Amino acid sequence: MTAPNRLATLSARQLTDGYAAGTFSPVEVVTAALERAGAAQERTNAFTLIDAEGALAGARAAEERWRAGRPAGPVDGVPVTVKDLLLTRGSPTLRGSLTLSPDGAAWDEDAPSVARLREAGAVFLGKTATPEFGWKGVTDSPRNGVTGNPYDPQRTCGGSSGGSAAALALGAGPLSLGTDGGGSVRIPASFCGVFALKGTYGRVPLYPASPFGTLSHVGPMARDAADAALMLDVISAPDPRDWSHLEPVGGSFRAALARPVAGLRVAYSPSLGWDVPVAPDVAAAVRSAVGTLESLGAHVEEVDPPIADPVEAFHVLWFSGAARVVEHLDPAGRELLDPGLAEICALGARYGALDYLAAVDTRMALGTAMGRFHTTYDLLVTPTEPITAFAAGAEVPPGSGLERWTGWTPFTYPFNMTQQPAATVPCGMDRDGLPIGVQLVAARHEDALVLRAAHALYEAGVAKIPAAWG
Repeated sequence: MTAPNRLATLSARQLTDGYAAGTFSPVEVVTAALERAGAAQERTNAFTLIDAEGALAGARAAEERWRAGRPAGPVDGVPVTVKDLLLTRGSPTLRGSLTLSPDGAAWDEDAPSVARLREAGAVFLGKTATPEFGWKGVTDSPRNGVTGNPYDPQRTCGGSSGGSAAALALGAGPLSLGTDGGGSVRIPASFCGVFALKGTYGRVPLYPASPFGTLSHVGPMARDAADAALMLDVISAPDPRDWSHLEPVGGSFRAALARPVAGLRVAYSPSLGWDVPVAPDVAAAVRSAVGTLESLGAHVEEVDPPIADPVEAFHVLWFSGAARVVEHLDPAGRELLDPGLAEICALGARYGALDYLAAVDTRMALGTAMGRFHTTYDLLVTPTEPITAFAAGAEVPPGSGLERWTGWTPFTYPFNMTQQPAATVPCGMDRDGLPIGVQLVAARHEDALVLRAAHALYEAGVAKIPAAWG
């Protein structure tokens, strides 16, 4: 691949500063981002749609606003990509599924997060790849095929927001919208060396409501925490279509980054106490990141939260949601599904109301335990993943003996169960040159705290802007 145009490496903040100063224009920036989108598509199959015509029209409109001194918002003219699970006006949202047709709807409505970005002047480059209906932690689908890792296309990019992570790492815009129901922004961000935040449930409005219920979140993905904070300021604005949306917090997430991490009480848990085998390179990189927090004045204690792995309860909730997604399909339609998705839908359809309510009980107990834990500790730090990226096109690492994707990502889905904010920050590379992520978790509503700690790692040089231009 060729080296990136310098404009494609700049942050959203740097772009808008450059627009304000007249150093470069939105048209120049979007042109560079489209070039990188094409390269990302060629290398990894990151996109389901690249809308060059629409993006350049949006860039020209943004350029006129900047020239007039009237930018529409803090991301005016900034290139953004959107996971193909979120409605985007003028573009089909096909969710990786052959059961949906581009001619099956008018495609005339934006999801809330997309609408807020559009109102703020963001320029949409296109839609990014997802597994079918976002059902698993890797990105391949019957409709779009396999999406590879920017650092090694024969490895997985993770999922289910895998196309977004790959696009970010390869310079196709500094911002992307993803969704996370069991780790789906954090898994691919960890595997691709970028940043992602799953905020407190309800922090970002969601419409239509997910069939996976309150496990599913919309989250900002970016090449650093400061850009994600900027993006969260925009997309967390209210939307009347989501009755579960949280009231806006006072002040901005970006402004909160300036506060120090000195004095924070940090619980470092190498494996959540679940005897999870963590790859040595991963363990060392995460421990080093924790050491950096300690050197910045945080009080670190190695301790595990008092929780058991809730995977069986998660499966009941997740598989039931999947069954609901395909409930309307006739036998011919079901034949078009990803075979793995069809399997979990069959399992989900067999659960009864009492099974579901028992899983909810487990979830509530988990949330209570973590709520109490965070009265002692401000921040919980774990590996994002116990491993780095494995072979593309496989749901589980080949030869692992695991059955489902949840078997290799035990540190992500528990915090969808508890609705806590959780982010992944790149903290190193393994011996094969693949990214490693560290996960930061805080109590519900403490999204700004997670962003602040993540930003501190970037400022300290632990987390670096990706260099997967290769």
